[in-house]
Amino acid sequence: MSATADHADGNSGVPNMASRLGLEAGWVVQEIGYDEDCDDEFRDAIKAITGEQFVDEDSDEVVDVVLLWFREEDGDLVDAFFDILTDLKAGGVVWLLTPKVGRDGYVETSDIAEAAPVAGLSTTSTLSVTDDWSATKLVVPKSGRRG
Repeated sequence: MSATADHADGNSGVPNMASRLGLEAGWVVQEIGYDEDCDDEFRDAIKAITGEQFVDEDSDEVVDVVLLWFREEDGDLVDAFFDILTDLKAGGVVWLLTPKVGRDGYVETSDIAEAAPVAGLSTTSTLSVTDDWSATKLVVPKSGRRG
């Protein structure tokens, strides 16, 4: 248990929330869907945990984690899931970050629940990670892994 990232000046608990994502030092994180509405404090806290910069969607690197910032107007969620799975290593995790209820771009929970299995993903948990964003953890079930 490290106290380093949890006590930044005037933080709102965001570094602590980032630590709840289960990330580890050295993990490669691919970030997709970044825009000016994303929470930079949360992003910085994730980088502090992994000690790595994010790779973007154009990278051909195999990644441990995908952070997918997704808003209702961003298109088809199933397509977005299929796009991210190409670089995700076996056993990797997808964190789908969506605006909370009442925020611009809110994505219905039922839309996530319907889209995930179509792309071969299972939802495991949802966290409130910032004032404006929720994070849904998605994994490829062992029985559903493509080989």
